[in-house]
Amino acid sequence: MSDLVQTAAGTDKMPWTDERVELLKKLWTDGLSASQIAARLGMGVTRNAVIGKVHRLNLSGRQPVQRSAAPRAARKGPREPSAPGVRPTGTPSMPTAGSTALKAYAAPQLTPRPAPLPEPKPLRLVDLPKDGRITILHLSDKTCKWPIGDPTHEDFCFCGHNPRDGSPYCEYHARIAYQPAQDRRMRRAG
Repeated sequence: MSDLVQTAAGTDKMPWTDERVELLKKLWTDGLSASQIAARLGMGVTRNAVIGKVHRLNLSGRQPVQRSAAPRAARKGPREPSAPGVRPTGTPSMPTAGSTALKAYAAPQLTPRPAPLPEPKPLRLVDLPKDGRITILHLSDKTCKWPIGDPTHEDFCFCGHNPRDGSPYCEYHARIAYQPAQDRRMRRAG
């Protein structure tokens, strides 16, 4: 097997010269990550190429990261919670060579959470057919399909109000059917 880095198309990019192998060994024993070593070697060397070469060379132990023996200073205040997917701004300390996981991203603008909507008032059935009930035979794309009662009983029917756009239910029943998971958990707990 050749000690050449290959692309998916099979073209050679960079031979592993003795100098590059020695630099790889030194950086590996110094405790640098495979991504950092790939960035230092440059010339299209990927993290996976570094990992493969480390395994072929049977390099094992690494220099443990030096930790300070002094205790850390206590925080001066409460820690702000971070928003999911937010990355710190600034430039990375090491240049990246193709790994997007190490690239810095601008923090998205956070918008305040909207206030919860007030509880809807229950609706009464209106515009009922002559017999007073909306049955499955009366349902259409212009009627709320919220079932009312037990389907095995004779008085079972459907809501029948105008549905809101893109929903099979009227405004009231859509708010019952589509509750955010956090609100459901809070109701069960409280």
